[in-house]
Amino acid sequence: MPHALPRGGRSAGLLYLVVVLTGFFCLAYVPAQLAGADAHAALDNVVARQALFRQGIAAFVVEQVAFLLLALALYRAFRDVNRAAATLMVAFVAMAVPLALAALSHRLQALSLLTDADSAQLLSQQQRQQLAHAALKAYRGGMQLVRVFWGLWLLPLGWLVLRSRRLPRVLGALLVLGGAGYVLDVFAELLVPGYAAAWISGYMTLPAALGEIGTCLWLLLFGLRAGRTGAPSPLAS
Repeated sequence: MPHALPRGGRSAGLLYLVVVLTGFFCLAYVPAQLAGADAHAALDNVVARQALFRQGIAAFVVEQVAFLLLALALYRAFRDVNRAAATLMVAFVAMAVPLALAALSHRLQALSLLTDADSAQLLSQQQRQQLAHAALKAYRGGMQLVRVFWGLWLLPLGWLVLRSRRLPRVLGALLVLGGAGYVLDVFAELLVPGYAAAWISGYMTLPAALGEIGTCLWLLLFGLRAGRTGAPSPLAS
């Protein structure tokens, strides 16, 4: 008897699309628009374009909510393949989301220091800029930790795709390579002097980008196709 077509593929694709679009906006577009020649210029840009800065924060929150819902939707789609791997995938996302939101609080702190009237009354402009700069550095440090879990969740997801064949296997391979690339990229930044300036640093997460965008588009266009189910897992009962 043929396997029943798994449900929820297109809903997962819609959630993935929200994650991709909001992630691009808040993690790529907004930082590029607010970048300056030096730290002082970047802080001045935050003040001058605080509406865009706030939009980036709002988009980040939406992205994290959609990310968690996406993991739950994919769990539903793949739990019959291997419940342990599907559970591990959700666990990594469930760890990444609160860490990301905790890091985001530093951006809110920086915005408050730079724009609130109360801060202007209590602190000099130099003090506010120093504290805001420290808050934004804390945000970047927190996001470096989050990126480890952005890589780790792709490993079980890619393995489930490869095992089940409910998506093209090339996407599963890209997800696994991308997950490993994320993790290696973070540790290389921490442990290898000069790594950030090396050419390879710009390509470590490229398989993840290709795999995630490809998975998003495939789910939107085709959903999940029938494929293998896994053997009964001891965690399934």
